[in-house]
Amino acid sequence: MSTAAVREVESPSATPRALIVSLFGLYARDLGGWLSVATIVRLMADLGVDEQATRSAVFRLKKRGWLDAEKEGRTAGYRASPEALAILAEGDERIFGRRRATADDGWLLVVFSVPESERDKRHRLRTTLARLGLGTVGPGTWVAPGHLDEAVLGALDRGGLRQFTDVFRADHLSPAPPRDTIAAWWDLEALQTTYADYLRRFSAVADHEPDEPDGPRAFADYVPAVTAWRRLPYLDPGLPLEALPEDWIGVRAEALFARFRERLAAPAAAHVRAVVRG
Repeated sequence: MSTAAVREVESPSATPRALIVSLFGLYARDLGGWLSVATIVRLMADLGVDEQATRSAVFRLKKRGWLDAEKEGRTAGYRASPEALAILAEGDERIFGRRRATADDGWLLVVFSVPESERDKRHRLRTTLARLGLGTVGPGTWVAPGHLDEAVLGALDRGGLRQFTDVFRADHLSPAPPRDTIAAWWDLEALQTTYADYLRRFSAVADHEPDEPDGPRAFADYVPAVTAWRRLPYLDPGLPLEALPEDWIGVRAEALFARFRERLAAPAAAHVRAVVRG
């Protein structure tokens, strides 16, 4: 099973597959790694997904190498595959441990050259670097905030792509203002639109939260918020604020996500544990 195939199902949207990925990322690993089919169906029902759609999504995740079928006694269930677990662990750092770069972090430059005889590797390289949120300086030259060095190098190593790259730490010495340069490397307008969509959707959810949400309500609000958020720390890989437009919308979106996590993560997890215990 290729990493690309596993990545294909990780694109976070409100699809049943994406929600199931969130269930395994947020909860299954802390509960022994395994969830019964009945538990998955019940939790997905709490998220508004019917049993048929859930079973179909589970089947597709299994077919794509994301889930491995496994029984405990006579009870059917699933674990995230080893490759999926590695991707989830990488996501933990980016999603929950992410930070904004500063000027002191410098930049990471990735230059690649792939022979024509292995042009499939060229596509895999571009896909990997784009997924990690790198910007494009020019053909074959990609850039990221310097603090992402371990994430970038680790992804290149896991994909067997390191041999086609040269990776450098760099300082930006161009006379152009940093905001002009960043706008040339990343599509900031598209990124602003994505942040605005997140704020528009989930600010309404936050505004209607009770002061003390119960477990099922917290779970139903929190999991979609995390699922929708998952791609944003990759599209915006912690770009330094001094190089972004003033009053960067991403700061407000980050604050909203932090609010969800602070208020809803614990009661949502308690609800999952209660469902697992039956």
